[in-house]
Amino acid sequence: MEIFDSAKHIHFIGIGGIGISALARLMKNRGKHVSGSDRELTKLTRELEREGVRVRPGHDEHHVPIFADAVIYSPAISNDNTELVQARKLGIPTLTYPEALGLMTKDTFTVAVSGTHGKTTTTAMVAEVLNESVNPTVIVGSLLSGGRSNFVAGHPKRFVVEACEYKRSFLNLFPDVLVITNIDEDHLDYYRDLEDIKSAFRELVRKVPSHGAIVCDISDPNVAEVVSKAQATVINYMSLYDEQRELFVFGQHNQRNAAAAHAVAQYFNISDEEVNRALARFSGTWRRSEYKGRTTRGTEIYDDYAHHPSEIKATLAGFRKQFPERRLNIAFQPHLFSRTKTLFDDFIDSFHYADRLLLAPIYAAREELDSSISHHMLGDAIRQYGGRVESYDSLDALTRVLARGIDSKDIVISMGAGDIYMVGERLLGSSGTGLIN
Repeated sequence: MEIFDSAKHIHFIGIGGIGISALARLMKNRGKHVSGSDRELTKLTRELEREGVRVRPGHDEHHVPIFADAVIYSPAISNDNTELVQARKLGIPTLTYPEALGLMTKDTFTVAVSGTHGKTTTTAMVAEVLNESVNPTVIVGSLLSGGRSNFVAGHPKRFVVEACEYKRSFLNLFPDVLVITNIDEDHLDYYRDLEDIKSAFRELVRKVPSHGAIVCDISDPNVAEVVSKAQATVINYMSLYDEQRELFVFGQHNQRNAAAAHAVAQYFNISDEEVNRALARFSGTWRRSEYKGRTTRGTEIYDDYAHHPSEIKATLAGFRKQFPERRLNIAFQPHLFSRTKTLFDDFIDSFHYADRLLLAPIYAAREELDSSISHHMLGDAIRQYGGRVESYDSLDALTRVLARGIDSKDIVISMGAGDIYMVGERLLGSSGTGLIN
């Protein structure tokens, strides 16, 4: 971590990303001068500016300070990015966000939370249960409730981080305690198949030292295979699973997340009483079954980041159990052409609990247009299996139609990893009082 010990000014390219912005906050908190740029300014970048970080819109070689000691860039930034090229031309050390995060964990006691699904909520729950006794520094891939930040300043040598598997990013980390929530097929635009995904997790498991611990569900065959040769102690979090545990957040998947957080707390000798108090007050994170408000007609609006079939099933099962008599209207935006195509059959079977499904166009994100797959194709396939589904070619069209047909009997859930959350915001209106209604 020598580069960060001596660095006075650090520049971030793609600073508006949910993870990299947390690292920028950490550097600012530790007395570094921080600047950054992003393709467009957002709520996150505006908050950074309020905290004293200079953020420039767009990418330009002149944004890179010639006196910067390091440049950290998002994995989404291409090698020919003008700022990255300029930094290297100036001889400034450059690191990806995963590389920089890995360096931060090298000399600290680190709890890393990994898994295909549930890692953001579990990271936040772990942060909540460790807050009083351990006081860790936290970086999470969402905004925490309360302070609404993705960063918590704590002890500099104790770290809780969310560990992302995409492009094997988490292999940069040095975990002492590793949580694996689950292992499933995803990111198949990068990984060849499930075996390739397991190989990445297996490599991560090997990085956990013998004095550490691996918290997981050993009844999951994918996980059991990955941890079979671990040198660290393996802790089965399902031994702490309690469907009757008092939680503010709902759903069986959150009970599993809570059990994983409880297991981490036990590693730190935190009492069950303290754990249960912390989990009972945990109110969730941004875009994870997040309650957004109530329209003037009494419709309750929620938003959720679920974009994988397994996540969708688990989330909707939780909503159905919580609201057995309400109509569930799901505004879903598929994320990535490759994911929609590869997991097409699984998506068809994901919306069993939806009373009404409204599909938006596929959110391309980092991918080029692929005309061989579309939301209309997905809608047609779901309809063949008896689902009530409608497909729209814009968020505006979807929102207008949805707004005309909802009342106090309805729950609306915007769902997906793109900009589908805007549907709920438009239904509520800028003041949260249901102006569209």
